[in-house]
Amino acid sequence: MSRTDSLLFPELENGPTFEVEAKLLASGCRYVAGIDEAGRGPLAGPVVAAAVILDENNIPTGLNDSKKLTEAKRELLFDQILHSGMVAWASVPAPIIDEINIRQATLNAMTLAATRLPVQADHFLIDGRDVPQALTNKGTALIKGDGRSLSIAAASIVAKVVRDRLMSRADALYPGYGLASHKGYGSAKHREMIKKLG
Repeated sequence: MSRTDSLLFPELENGPTFEVEAKLLASGCRYVAGIDEAGRGPLAGPVVAAAVILDENNIPTGLNDSKKLTEAKRELLFDQILHSGMVAWASVPAPIIDEINIRQATLNAMTLAATRLPVQADHFLIDGRDVPQALTNKGTALIKGDGRSLSIAAASIVAKVVRDRLMSRADALYPGYGLASHKGYGSAKHREMIKKLG
């Protein structure tokens, strides 16, 4: 059943755990995937979503909301997640975001990431308030999920690292804006360069 379940899964003060996933696995699910995105707030670049199925017997230590980790820590955990779990990601580019709006673009990216996993997940834990329509019957939306679910935290790290790398590559294609440093977010420097370069 699709739901936003903040009462069943309260926010955890000490960071994300595997408790939500464990309950679903105990109920008969074989694979539980976490889904999160990066890129809803920037002025430039794509929105990227990632889906991650963790190996409950080999979960990387230190998983957390990507925003609470240093770049070096994210990069380290990114490699560990790729080696120990099952991972997929998808992006929606800026022109499509402008056409369909950022919310719908995010949901589309999440759906694509879910379908690209090497196995079909039985349930999806999705950061935020919305469950993509295609995942309605087997998705749970968790507000601040990247601070509550280790699978969502892992997805947040993958999405952030992938998007940051895409923006670093974009910096070479669109020099002068400083995309490699601010990653497209609305920093003072970015806004200044938009005024200068258009």
